[in-house]
Amino acid sequence: MMLKKKSLKKWKLYVITDPVAVGRRTVTAVVRQALEGGASVVQLRDKHATDAQLTRLAQRLLKLTRPLGIPLIINDRPGVALRSGADGVHLGQEDASLKEARALLGKHAIIGRSTHSASQALAAQQEGFDYIGVGPVFKTPTKPSYGPVGLALVRFAAKNIQIPFVAIGGIDVNNIGKVKKAGADTCAVVRAVMGSPDPKKATVSLLKKMRRP
Repeated sequence: MMLKKKSLKKWKLYVITDPVAVGRRTVTAVVRQALEGGASVVQLRDKHATDAQLTRLAQRLLKLTRPLGIPLIINDRPGVALRSGADGVHLGQEDASLKEARALLGKHAIIGRSTHSASQALAAQQEGFDYIGVGPVFKTPTKPSYGPVGLALVRFAAKNIQIPFVAIGGIDVNNIGKVKKAGADTCAVVRAVMGSPDPKKATVSLLKKMRRP
């Protein structure tokens, strides 16, 4: 059963997987440690895995996330979300439409959209997405084709977007406090957790920064 959407407003740290950043460890092992550290939501992202590979990995991760009530979101691929039983899907600007994803996954699925400008953020809100990603805030190799939008878009979203939004892009323990001060209640990280030698400790440290007044 998919998790209730009301949990979106309680998200603090949104952890996105990276099969390269984990090194010799498995994604499952690193996600387990991130969950032990208090991650609010996990997005499974692997641009190179096949649908079958990603589905199997999603099913393994769900054994970790579901007992904790933590949503598992699939990046880009609604079909994988459906087959694995994940809680939702996150769509880029060039991915499937909200209408297509909703028709496939149903009304209870959590569906998010990446946005890189004020106009895209407003459009996604108008379309009816459950949440949006805002960024990349800082330069990041995860989104090499997009220049950083800086904190200005975070401030815009905080003032003008009524649905939950997640600040993303180059965020780590050294700058997450600035992103929070700009108005983000939820921040997404990739390498700051996936590439850390101690993912649990890294998650705890990031959350401490997010929870400071």
